[in-house]
Amino acid sequence: MTSSTPVAAAAADTLIPPVLAEVVRSGFVEGHHRGSLVVLAADGGVELALGDVAGPVYPRSANKPMQAAAVLRAGLELSGERLALAAASHSGETFHLDLVRKMLAELGVAEAELQTPPDLPYDPAEAELYLAAGHVRDRVTMNCSGKHAAMIAACARNGWPVESYLAPGHPLQRLTLQVVEEASGERVGHVGTDGCGAPLMAISLTGLARAFRSFVLAEPGTPERRVADAMRAHPEYVAGTRRPDTWLMREVPGALSKMGAEAVQAVALPDGRALAFKIDDGAMRATGPVLARGLELLGVEAPVVSRIAETPLLGGGERVGEVRAAF
Repeated sequence: MTSSTPVAAAAADTLIPPVLAEVVRSGFVEGHHRGSLVVLAADGGVELALGDVAGPVYPRSANKPMQAAAVLRAGLELSGERLALAAASHSGETFHLDLVRKMLAELGVAEAELQTPPDLPYDPAEAELYLAAGHVRDRVTMNCSGKHAAMIAACARNGWPVESYLAPGHPLQRLTLQVVEEASGERVGHVGTDGCGAPLMAISLTGLARAFRSFVLAEPGTPERRVADAMRAHPEYVAGTRRPDTWLMREVPGALSKMGAEAVQAVALPDGRALAFKIDDGAMRATGPVLARGLELLGVEAPVVSRIAETPLLGGGERVGEVRAAF
């Protein structure tokens, strides 16, 4: 049987994710972004599934709330802005870097112990200012530095090896895997390495949405609820002043939101409604329109939804099109 037969063609079609966003320039659709998305009802049931929402994906930094809960389970005492920063992909703004350095001093962690790769601030505007001031790539500047500081401190508190804190078999990472599996309600499908060097645990989009749902519905005082509460109370430390996660958590009461690299996003509302999606080609420009449409499907009515959706295309310095949701 050749690949051109109807049966083979139908089988191939099942492997192609649906179009979640389209790129429109001068009234002409010049491209598409495919992906998968799941929406959960308040009772946790799947209300909408587009594409493959059951197969494992790397949530990337959308796993950070679970990593932060793990350091709390390990006995590290963090709260407020510091706990939010432990779950952050911070923009590298001055207030982020100041608090990371303060956390390192408070926790007794030397900057040299951070195993984050040296990097520029995540936010492009902040990166320009940083370079203009004569600075170079630094471990503290990398957007995961708050998480790494917390991981190292948790290891020191328990007498666990610090130099190997990123090894998948390390006690802290085994604890993190347990948190991920409990929150998502499924086994981790694969363990890889994230951009910051930390173990990266693959779960399904449905599992990711359920994990976020479990954090907002957790009992007050539990590690999961403490992380959710810190992120929602201090959203600017989770992301930055020019980032959709911050806008959403600031303007929609009780929302928990976290993006991940390769165009992953998860959101939960305080009543248990939740969503998660991944753009197949990793294009971050598609996340805003898809997130905004997902929020509409969750019933969120707030001006911030339109702000998140805004993804203009420029021609000659002027707006000539947009990236928009296609579902």
